[in-house]
Amino acid sequence: MPTDDEKRDVLRDVASDLRDESDEGEKIAALLQRVSDLYDEDEDTTPQEIYLNMRNILQVSEQGGLDR
Repeated sequence: MPTDDEKRDVLRDVASDLRDESDEGEKIAALLQRVSDLYDEDEDTTPQEIYLNMRNILQVSEQGGLDR
């Protein structure tokens, strides 16, 4: 069974690989990076906070971004 550190590292590696793929890849990378924070003892976050953060990012993106 993978440790929390291993889970975090895999999620962050995949996020890094997706960063420059496309706009969708960038969004998925951001989600994976946030989810990886659940496995980081230095981060204080919850699944609900991650959900709300990602929902906000997707809504802003859907509306044309911050620089509309």
